[in-house]
Amino acid sequence: SSGINAEYGQHYYYTNNLRKIMSAPIKVSAGVEKTVITPGTGAAVTRGATVTVHCTGMLTAGLKKFWSTHDPGQRAFTFKAGVGQVIQGWDEGTMTMCLGEKSRISMTGDKGYGSGGFPAWGIPPNAGLTFELEVISIQ
Repeated sequence: SSGINAEYGQHYYYTNNLRKIMSAPIKVSAGVEKTVITPGTGAAVTRGATVTVHCTGMLTAGLKKFWSTHDPGQRAFTFKAGVGQVIQGWDEGTMTMCLGEKSRISMTGDKGYGSGGFPAWGIPPNAGLTFELEVISIQ
């Protein structure tokens, strides 16, 4: 479940009966929003930097998980930021993050896998996606 604390403008949701405070959604670009779960305290992600993240990917509709680096046999994911190595919404969202930050990045289908979807992961065409990303390394 989730809710809004109107007095403080904070959004929250419950996981294992623990309330997690999140920032209000921030518009990153047309079709991409970021909600900070845990602010980072380190360096900012810069274009071309090698970034390693823990990630859980979900279909925005119903927040149905399709992949996580926390799943058995998986490990943290590394990519070059801002240069098109990942889907556009992920690239744009990551470029607003810093070391140690954990955020939820939501995007429209055109900023995700588009009209082709990603059938191998059960992602239909034009599906809205939500990723919970945690920046664990920037080089």
